[in-house]
Parts: sequence; structure tokens; C-alpha cells
Amino acid sequence: MIYDVFNGDADGIIALIQLRLSNPVESKLITGVKRDNSLLKHVDLKDATHVNALDISMEKNTEALTSILNKGVTVFYCDHHRAGVVPKSDYLTTLVDTSSEVCTSLLISEMLGNTYINWAIAAAYGDNLIATANKLADKYNLDEQQKSFLNELGTLINYNGYGASLNDLHIEPATLFCVLRDTSDPFSLLINKNSVFYKLQSAYQADYANVAAISPYICNDICEVYILPCTAWARRISGVYGNELANKNPAKAHAVLTLNEDGSYLVSVRAPLNNRTGADEVCCKFATGGGRKAAAGINKLAKADVDVFIEVLNYFYDK
Repeated sequence: MIYDVFNGDADGIIALIQLRLSNPVESKLITGVKRDNSLLKHVDLKDATHVNALDISMEKNTEALTSILNKGVTVFYCDHHRAGVVPKSDYLTTLVDTSSEVCTSLLISEMLGNTYINWAIAAAYGDNLIATANKLADKYNLDEQQKSFLNELGTLINYNGYGASLNDLHIEPATLFCVLRDTSDPFSLLINKNSVFYKLQSAYQADYANVAAISPYICNDICEVYILPCTAWARRISGVYGNELANKNPAKAHAVLTLNEDGSYLVSVRAPLNNRTGADEVCCKFATGGGRKAAAGINKLAKADVDVFIEVLNYFYDK
């Protein structure tokens, strides 16, 4: 059995869309909410013959990956997050690039000769790689309306992946992938008024209306920090809201803290767009932290550590 293991955000879903458009085969899907990176442990070693791991941190999956390789199962691993120590195995093929202007879907697109470049551009927009996405869109002669649509599509697919559990999401990522996997031209979603694009657009607009009343917890020349309540809409909007804040103030670092049910905080960090580095370093100083250079997070930040986190964020970028 082939296993497709992928992050439930825009980058993970669109990476797999491209892979399966290029090579349509039956596979077992393993995914989850965006923050659920430890997915390889769900691969059943009794029936696995090959595993594709897309947009999930190797550093968070090393133990499970090693077990899979020790069983003689081949693995293709494509990602742009912190990799940690890469296992040495003849069964492992890697395509990993942690550069701040790269995402998994762009790596897959290049591997496939950019056959589905419009999908890759949408993923780059969804991962808030705006400059990279615009550059590619210009290279492939997309007009402003097409850019705008791919930007919104990537943002909406990304938005759908945020939540504490699958119950928070409008559409489970595996279901969303299945809805989109045969769509070779993403622009067809714009034409079809009953497409999932419009369903997610409506849901996003309803959630976004709630952030109008949110004021920053901290706002200085270095960073801005926002705290959101323990509600489903807040968990869904947190990541995309963080991207929007970063785009509005590219010289600052940003953090969005969303209250968890246990009293801790789910943290989304965005490095300054003018200095897209260090978000992973900041978050990895705390338990359950991780991510990539431009965007990272902490799954459970203790309430007592909030001020410590803000000090770390300020110190890191006050250079």
C-alpha cells in the first residue's frame, strides 16, 4: 500500500495534488490539522510498501521515519521545515530545502517540470511567499485578476487547515484534497459558483469579521503581539491573520496567541517580511515549538511564559 502523508495546509494539500495529477495511483491518506506534524507514526508498517511525506518536519518525525526505513519501506520526503538529523538509508529519497522563500509545493512543481505551476503559485501565496508567488506569476504571464484569485485560493485552503482538532475545520484536509485532486486547472474553481472555493470564501469572511475588535497586546517598534480567545473562529483565523499582520507591517515580527482550552496558548509567529528568518529559532526555545525560518509556532505556551516569550521575540529581532 502506498501512503501519502501530508500537512493539512495549502502547501501540503497542493503538493499532493500536483503529485497525484502527475501520477494518479491509489493511496492511503494520512493528514490532520496544520499543526499536526507528527504524522508518520500513523503509517501501518504491516502493509506499507512506499511512503510519500510532504510538508511535515523531518525533525518531528525522525523516530517514525527510522522505523519505516528499518522495515525496508521506501520513502520520498519533500519538505521545507527544519530537518534535524537526516537518517542515512538507501530506502530514503529527500527533496528538502529550508530556504525562507521556498515551500514544498514549489519543490514538487520544479521536480515535475512546473506542469501544474498555477497550483504551485497558489500554494506559495497560501504560505505567504507573496514576492515569490508574484515573481512566478509574472514569469508565466498571469494577469492581476489571476494573481488575485490564486492568492485568495491559497489563503483559503491554508485557512481551512488551522484548528485545535479536525472538529474546528470547515472541511477535513483529506476530504478537501479528494475534492481538489482531479482539478488540473485551479481557475475552474472560480468559474464554478458551487465550487469549494466559494464555500471557504464565505466561511472565511464570517470568521474574519470577528478580528475587527481585536487590539494588540503588545505593539512597539520591534514586534506586535495579539491574543485571541478560546473559540473555534479564533483558532481557524489565527494563522492567516498572522500573515496579514506581517504583510501590513513588514519591518516588524508578529505573534498571534490563541487561548487553548487548558489555559495555555497556541502561538503563531511571523518573522518580519524584511528579514524572513529566525521564527523557528524563537519558537524552538519553548517546548512544543517548531516551524521554519519565516513562520513558526508553539502548540502549548504556558500562560506564565507569555511575557518570557515576548521578551525572547523582542530580543531576537532587536538587532
